[in-house]
Amino acid sequence: MSVCLKVTPREEELLQTVEVLRRENELLRQKIDALVKRVFGSSSEQVDRQQLELLAAPAPSTPLETPNVKPAQPARAATPRKERTPRYPENLPVVEEVIDPPPVQAQPEQYRCIGREVSEQLDYEPGRFLRRRLIRRKYVHKTELDPIPLIAPLPARLLERSVPAAGLLAQIVVSKFCDHVPLFRQEQIYHLRHQVYLPRQSMTRWVELVAEWLQPLYEQIRTGVLGGGYVQVDETPIDYLEPGHGKTRQGYFWTCNRPGGDVFYRWETSRAAACLDHLIPVSFKGTLQCDGYSGYRSFANGRQGIALAGCWAHVRRKFFEAQEQAPKVAGWLLHQIQLLYAVEARLRQHRAGPQLRAAVRAQESRPVVQRLQKALVRLKTKGRHLPQSALGAALDYALGQWPTLELYLADGRLEIDNNLVENAIRPTAVGKKNWLFIGEAEAGQRSAILYTIIESCRRRGIDPYAYLKDVLTRLPGMTNHQIPQLTPAAWLAGTKRSEGRAKARQQNSPALAA
Repeated sequence: MSVCLKVTPREEELLQTVEVLRRENELLRQKIDALVKRVFGSSSEQVDRQQLELLAAPAPSTPLETPNVKPAQPARAATPRKERTPRYPENLPVVEEVIDPPPVQAQPEQYRCIGREVSEQLDYEPGRFLRRRLIRRKYVHKTELDPIPLIAPLPARLLERSVPAAGLLAQIVVSKFCDHVPLFRQEQIYHLRHQVYLPRQSMTRWVELVAEWLQPLYEQIRTGVLGGGYVQVDETPIDYLEPGHGKTRQGYFWTCNRPGGDVFYRWETSRAAACLDHLIPVSFKGTLQCDGYSGYRSFANGRQGIALAGCWAHVRRKFFEAQEQAPKVAGWLLHQIQLLYAVEARLRQHRAGPQLRAAVRAQESRPVVQRLQKALVRLKTKGRHLPQSALGAALDYALGQWPTLELYLADGRLEIDNNLVENAIRPTAVGKKNWLFIGEAEAGQRSAILYTIIESCRRRGIDPYAYLKDVLTRLPGMTNHQIPQLTPAAWLAGTKRSEGRAKARQQNSPALAA
């Protein structure tokens, strides 16, 4: 005998309310877990390969019933053992210290040296300040008495009657924008360790002076980055002080990167799409690779001749965050994305050019992308995952960015993701942890100029101190037409040519041959 319980409208309403609250509670727990993992967990998105393949095997009842076909991968060749590099360069200056036994020191004439034992240590002497004194001697003619005395002209300087020389200016700039030492800490270091008091207000004016002189080089780098028709763009928040408010406000470093080339930064006080009009000139035609921020799409819709390329790293990151909620589905999707990155790793290993990259992607990556799209559409159509959930948000993001994610398959110049420009942002992120904020809004662009120069040196393996000291010495005596000779790329090429000529002269010297 079955008993049928009648549910009143009030009880049905309460049950619906309980179900809504249960789902809301589940979504909030997922967000809390994701936040805790982001703050306290590992930042790496790598997953154990065997575990990923175990999770990636789709069950017959799941919507992911497509075969898991891997692109053919050649067998890995045994990597040769790397040669052991010396612990320190052999060309370092050597300071020798001879230690004799006490009996020998007392009666050296009674002993004869028959050998020696040598041991080495790597030592360091701190940098030093010095006063560079320029002495210009005056001359008069011995026989002609009427001409005025002769004296050599004072070399051109960044600022007349300025106290700091090029070496000190280079040290201050490199310490702040490369080593991330704030000016107030530099003030303490110089005072306590070297007994030289340099007020940070004075160093701030000197940094501003250097940025003004390097502005033409910054424009040269910017023109080169935007000249190839393909750039990666991203932005990062930086706090700055605004007088009269007593607190910091948020500005942004907008970053443009040309893969295989330079990167430049631009400072803006907002994240609005209108900032891209200052970043990207009207004459630019080509491809912008970016994340899913809506400002980029608004900018591209208002310009002719600009295409947007998406970032697979952002898609992978969102599915990685949803892995705990739906390990089976997210594991399969992550495995497919991993196949795409395996193709890119093999192309980088073989240093493939744009044409070969496009051909390999069409043959191996495109089937994986098509399989992914079918699976995402099927999962979205089923409606099993709420849009507010981690997996639902990842599905919406991937499908919303899909036309931009497919663009890299047909263009071999494009990268699979935007990681290169995100790596270029890291120096600014490290810096702001030390100096916390920019002193004023106008100082933001000066910082962008100096970060651009420092990053260009870093990418080419140039010592930024040596570069800045040389450039700041030569700039006051150069014309605008000579500015392209001082970009980091041109400076490095010129340095190598000079070293090559000096080495050739040394080899051809008769004295050395004798």
